[in-house]
Amino acid sequence: VPGAFTGSRSDGKRGLFEAAQKGTIFLDEISELPLNLQVKLLRAIQEREITPVGAVQAIPTDDRVVSPTNKALMTLVKQGKFREDLYYRLNVVPINVPPLRDRPEDILPLIQSNLARCNDNLREDKVFSADALAVLLKYPWPGNIRELQNIIERLTITTNDNMITEDNIPIFIKQEAETNANINVGLSLS
Repeated sequence: VPGAFTGSRSDGKRGLFEAAQKGTIFLDEISELPLNLQVKLLRAIQEREITPVGAVQAIPTDDRVVSPTNKALMTLVKQGKFREDLYYRLNVVPINVPPLRDRPEDILPLIQSNLARCNDNLREDKVFSADALAVLLKYPWPGNIRELQNIIERLTITTNDNMITEDNIPIFIKQEAETNANINVGLSLS
């Protein structure tokens, strides 16, 4: 609310739950939320109301909460690092997105869309050679889509020519891609 604390805006500012009214609030990496804030989040979700800083009157909310994580929340619950009541409140419609290494059919379209985005943002016209794509398709992407996005941006920025070749790909990716290819060949021969 206006004047709630020193330096606050004179006209106040809506919080995220208030701004998301009748929409969706996306709370990324929910597993990293400290326990003391988990209590406040649970109250907002459970009671469907929030009390802005400096206010005495609660405001009703009607929001959908999407809260992704890359950690096993139930394990964190058992370790006392995540509230069990909040876990069950958030786990209404669980959506499991397998890691990128388990979805090889998604790698090429993600490479293409991220290259197009980087080309647009950086005003470039880069393309991948077939040998570079072959390496990227063998790489297991332990960092999932974020890693893929960063590598594509890195290659777009650091490659001088318009053609991104295998020589431009970082050595750790080439080594891991080769190891991964050898493991897959060994598995298919067994």
